[in-house]
Amino acid sequence: MRKFAFAATAAIAVLGLSACTTASLEPSGGSATNGDTTEAFDVSTIDVNEEAAALVPADIAESGVLRVGMETTYAPAEFLDVDGQTPIGYDVDLSNALAAALGLEAEVTSASFDSIIPGIGSKYDAGISAFTITPERLEVVDMIQYFTAGSALAVKEGNPNGVSVDDLCGTTIAVQVGTIQEIEAGDMSAQCETDGKEAIDVLAYDSNADAATNVVGGKADALFADSPVTGYAVSQADGQLELLGEALDTAPQGIATAKGSELTDAVALALQGLMDDGTLELILSGWGTESGGLTTAEVNPAS
Repeated sequence: MRKFAFAATAAIAVLGLSACTTASLEPSGGSATNGDTTEAFDVSTIDVNEEAAALVPADIAESGVLRVGMETTYAPAEFLDVDGQTPIGYDVDLSNALAAALGLEAEVTSASFDSIIPGIGSKYDAGISAFTITPERLEVVDMIQYFTAGSALAVKEGNPNGVSVDDLCGTTIAVQVGTIQEIEAGDMSAQCETDGKEAIDVLAYDSNADAATNVVGGKADALFADSPVTGYAVSQADGQLELLGEALDTAPQGIATAKGSELTDAVALALQGLMDDGTLELILSGWGTESGGLTTAEVNPAS
């Protein structure tokens, strides 16, 4: 459910996931901190999908590069390795695998989340950054589904503040700015007030790492994020966080490409090949997220 976007006619306003890698509780950046990282997926095992490669636009084919925009503070989907510079995560591995299947090399660029979709077609060829597929996004870009996720809550170990999924009114919830969870938490807070209850105090942070850190530190009662992200934060918190309830409202995520571009068809065909031969599942299993993998690379599915 990662990040939700609204689009206007003349301009796009974008309000914007367990793994055996590293800590997601490092403030401001979400970079790895303990050196326990997963090796990058070996793309040398991937053959070029000639049918898909033939659909790649000439300018991209000639460059030999697939430019991918990615917001790298969202472990385990995309975040920075121990060097603080190298993007890692299952979206990074998928980007490299897709590029290889298209006869290209992936060039992953770390970017602020709200700049990726507006930059597709000019600065980036594709956005691969756990984008939830929404009607608003489908108005401005094509999206090819590959993963499904929901929202989930985590609280400090032992749930000392007695947070209940059934009634979050009066609690303080930490979210990452620009996410669908920020919007949903705001909506829940408004409903609390309508019902005559205390509003939810929504604390929005630049990264999920910062949000999780502030739950551990006691500033917030609960972390609200995508289910893979929340699960990853719990797994990396050394017993300081625990999941609260089950995942809510699962929805597909997709790769964003320019609306009506031939690249959309090329990516969809290459992605379907990676699904069919088990590559996508292999990539996701390396990060403990294989349960979210989809088997059909549908373009612009109903959301």
